[in-house]
Amino acid sequence: MKKTLITTFVLVVIIFLLALPKLGWFKSASTTANASAPTAKPRLLVEALILKEAKLDNKLVVTGSVLPNESLELKSEASGKVVNILFQEGKAVTKGSLLLEINNDDLKAQLQKQIYNQKLNQDNEFRQRKLLEKDAISQEEYDNALNRLNTTVADIKILEAQIEKTKIKAPFDGVIGLRYVSEGAYISPNVIVATLYNISPAKVEFAIPARYSAQIKSGERIFCRVENDLTVYQGVVYAVEPRIDPETRTLKIRAQADNKKGNLLPGQFVKVELILKSQANALLVPTEAVIPDQGGKKVFIVSAGKAKEAKIETGIRTENSLEVLSGLKAGDTLITTGILQLRQGLEVEIQKMKGDN
Repeated sequence: MKKTLITTFVLVVIIFLLALPKLGWFKSASTTANASAPTAKPRLLVEALILKEAKLDNKLVVTGSVLPNESLELKSEASGKVVNILFQEGKAVTKGSLLLEINNDDLKAQLQKQIYNQKLNQDNEFRQRKLLEKDAISQEEYDNALNRLNTTVADIKILEAQIEKTKIKAPFDGVIGLRYVSEGAYISPNVIVATLYNISPAKVEFAIPARYSAQIKSGERIFCRVENDLTVYQGVVYAVEPRIDPETRTLKIRAQADNKKGNLLPGQFVKVELILKSQANALLVPTEAVIPDQGGKKVFIVSAGKAKEAKIETGIRTENSLEVLSGLKAGDTLITTGILQLRQGLEVEIQKMKGDN
């Protein structure tokens, strides 16, 4: 009986000791204090920038091509054998310089004959005029002598023009391209001798969408670059097509660009940048900070340590930014990261402040 009571007492003590942690009688005061303290809310770490006004150029970027200032295919006006080639391929020539001659010996002989006749007819006309003044001959006889002289002068001019057609002269300063004939070859007016180019200045031809037609006029500046070349060439619009292409709905424009070094070659593909309008005090925000919203766009700014939603109206889009027309002002702190986690009133902590936008 006594053993049974002892055993029962031991079991009760063991059960009591096992139940003590659950009863919490021995919890420390610090543990109780920590349990009663409120849990701190986490802040969202973000990056931000302070908005500042900046210059904004409304740019239009299109593709175009380089044209020569002047160019033509050199052809002879007469048929005949080439007797003299006076130019070198790829070399510069000046306006009026003789480039090629065709055999014109027969025409020169005829010209010399008419020059002799002119001298004879001049002397005859002089004598007949003196006789007419003395009434020694009739007016008809003098008129015949004068007509022979005038006819000879006209024949000389015809022969001089025909001889001139056997020569090819440079119509403007430029550079000769490749030659396609040799001395001794027989050529006709449909044979291309070479091509002459004037490439300084160079012409740049491009087309813009019709909706921008009212914003373009002669005198506008353009900037262009050739593929795989970092050099920026400046030009000035000098001609605008007076009609919109009905098929492409574009307006064709030509500009002249300085090309003293000859780096712009006809036929090259260029990227043309045209500044439609410049604004000195524009407010720009990074495109990644703008959130599409129902009926518009919005961004988040920092106000008193919390995220604040701001509805905005946007204008011109550049490569990396958007112009803000309303909804923000210079000095606002714009949140640029963590956009998907943001909501109105969320506490934020600026981890990094970006530089100027």
